[in-house]
Parts: sequence; C-alpha cells; structure tokens
Amino acid sequence: MDTPTRTPNTGRSRLEIEPGYQSGFANEFATEALPGALPEGRNSPQRAAYGLYAEQLSGTAFTAPRGHNRRSWLYRIRPAAVHMPFTQLPSERLVANFAEVPPTPPNQLRWDALPMPAEPTDFIDGWVTMAGNGAAESMTGCAIHLYAANRSMQDRFFYTADGELLIVPQEGRLHIATELGKLDVEPFEIAVIPRGVRFAVSLPDGVARGYICENFGALLRLPDLGPIGSNGLANPRDFLTPHAAYEDREGDFELVAKMNGNLWRADIGHSPLDVVAWHGNYAPYKYDLRRFNTIGSISFDHPDPSIFLVLQSQTDTPGVDSIDFVIFPPRWLAAENTFRPPWFHRNVASEFMGLVHGVYDAKAEGFVPGGASLHNCMSGHGPDAETFEKASHSDTSTPKKVGDTMAFMFETRTLIKPTRFALETAQLQAHYYECWQGLTKHFNPEQR
Repeated sequence: MDTPTRTPNTGRSRLEIEPGYQSGFANEFATEALPGALPEGRNSPQRAAYGLYAEQLSGTAFTAPRGHNRRSWLYRIRPAAVHMPFTQLPSERLVANFAEVPPTPPNQLRWDALPMPAEPTDFIDGWVTMAGNGAAESMTGCAIHLYAANRSMQDRFFYTADGELLIVPQEGRLHIATELGKLDVEPFEIAVIPRGVRFAVSLPDGVARGYICENFGALLRLPDLGPIGSNGLANPRDFLTPHAAYEDREGDFELVAKMNGNLWRADIGHSPLDVVAWHGNYAPYKYDLRRFNTIGSISFDHPDPSIFLVLQSQTDTPGVDSIDFVIFPPRWLAAENTFRPPWFHRNVASEFMGLVHGVYDAKAEGFVPGGASLHNCMSGHGPDAETFEKASHSDTSTPKKVGDTMAFMFETRTLIKPTRFALETAQLQAHYYECWQGLTKHFNPEQR
C-alpha cells in the first residue's frame, strides 16, 4: 500500500505528489493516501476512518461471474451524490445513437488531422464524434471521437455514463487526475478511464490531439493467447494503475456529465477527486504501446492482423468481439518469397485506423499522424499503388525492420457509421480513392 506520512490539511492538492503506479491488469488493488484509511475486514464500517464516506463504484452487474465482476470500494471526503442538479449543455458535435446519422457510404474514407483550435478549448470541449455504431442507451457498440485542445480543464471535472474511454494521444501529453489517482500519459501510450469515473485533464505541453474510442459494451480485457502460449502481445504486468491521491478543495467548480451523447453540467462546491483510499479492480489504467511483444511470421505469408491485438471487448458470440484495439508498432519482417505489407482484402468487420507517429507501411503517403481512415464492411482496401510496386519487387531474402511508426485500429463486428461532421468536414480527403487507381493490369495468360 501507498502510505505516505500524514500531513496537516492545508488545502494543497495531494495530486501534485508523484505516487507511482500499481502493476497488473484488472488486479485486486488496495491503496491509501493516508495510513489506516482503508478499513480492515469489511467494506462498509459503521464509521470510516478520518470521517470518510464509504462508496461502492460498480462497473458490472452485481451478479456477474466472479472472474468478470468489476467494482471498487472508495473512501472519500464526500459521496458522489453531493452536487447541485444538472442542466443540459450544448453538445452538437457528440453522437451516441448511430441510428440517427446519415446513410453510410461504401466508399473508403480518409481524413487529415484535426487542426488545433483557434479559441481556448479544453479536453472535453475539444471532442468531436467521427463515427460509431450501436447506441449508448442500449450499452452496445461504440463511439469514435477525435480531440484537439489547447487549454487545461480549469476547476472543471467530467465523467461519462455512456462507456469506458480508451484514449490514444497523438500529440501532447495528458495529465489525467481521476478520483482514484493520477495518470501521466504521452503519445505511444494509452489510457483507459472506466465508465463513471470522474476526472480532469491538464495539458503539460499546452496543446494536445488524439483519438478516443468510447466503448458502450463489455469492458475491455486482454485477449486469450491460444497457440501463442502464456506470453506475448500485451503483457499484464505492463498495465499501470495509479495509487490513491486526493484533493481536499472547496470552491465554485463545475461537474460535466455525458449521458446518452448529451452533456450536462452541475455546480459542485468541492473537488470530486476526493477519494483518500480505495480497493478493488475497477480503476483507470495506462499502457505503453512500445512494450507490446509483437508476434509475426518467420517463414512465409503475412499473418492476420489479430496477432496485433492489445485489448478486446467481447460479445456473447465466442471469437467475435464488439471492439478490437489493434496496433501496428515497429517490428521485423522476415517472411520470404512473400508480399510483406498487408494484403488486399475485404473484411466482414469494419476498421477505423489512426496514426500516432511515422508512416504506415501500407500507405506511402496521404495517411498522416493525427489523421484517420475508415474501411467499412466489405469495402476493398489494401496497399496503395506505390507500396504495391515497391513490395512486389523488393528483396525478401533478408529481414527488414519497419521502424519509426505507430499505427492502430479500432475494429468492430458491425458497421462503423460516419457522422455528419465526418462526412462534411474539410479534413475529409475527397481524392483518397486515387491511391489505388495506379494499380494497373499485369495479367498475361501466356506467362506464369
């Protein structure tokens, strides 16, 4: 447990103290920012230490199987119920019901990066929904957002009741102060904030841009490894969860909630990041994508992209996920007599891709860091003409390293529907289809 020396209450934020992290994925963690704040032998004592309130935060049904049940017990200065009534905020750029978006074209779509905002914009105001499926109210599917911000959240806190947030920074670090502790996240790392957890984001670099997958369905988990064995891909020990840290501040603050795609605000007279101790397995975490142990072919053929799976949200159908989070990190290519880049394909699933850094090995140009692409169910896609020609004539007798890159994909089992914003924004590349037009006919029935 984290048990620093007790200090007098000066109103200073203990979130300024570097607490370190706890290692492991969805472990049963226990942490306290004041010694003895965690009760022993029970969850809800008659009187909690330090005059704290006990509160359970449940991320799954009470009766979920033990191996899937996720909840944490929080010991906080005030219960989460203490705030004024919510009133609605404008939120035209957010979508949570994808039955209400325009018809989805079967075209391949690609976007440039969002520009940084011209006006002061914090992390929450900088969201825009690009695509998604299902609906938050039925807890199925997901929403895919982009964010671009140039101001830290000031006396403002946020949570979403719609889903857990998988945040992929592309530019600029994020300092995420949550009820259960703080996360410092930089590009090449990801953060996951569970549904309902309150937090605030500050920008150490002054600006930030990136991607968010808001998962409406089953909680993200590590995939089974099957024939790979007991090690590989994302290792559980590399997932980091914060120690308890708390703010004891009073003043005029704003609590913003997202419910069914709408934003709501309430006045709150204290910081809601006031959890002094907690234990459980429902908590925010981060992961460094550079620690991913890549698996690949050392003989022939380019394997399926499922070997790059970091996290998954499962469905009731075995082997069919609601969301797959897949990355394409630096790696060696060693397959001989093989077309090494991703092959041309059409997929029953739908793929939303983003680029954190460098160049994606299947696209020579046009796919830029901060940009995105969408290849929906059965839409043909694959390497552009330049990449195809180069890979078709390259020397495959020696290995090649794909370096200085980090791309990722949100893949879903159902159609990913672009929003009106995504279909009308100036960032949509009208000529994306042209990257395949140079794929000329090579067929010759007289020559094998």
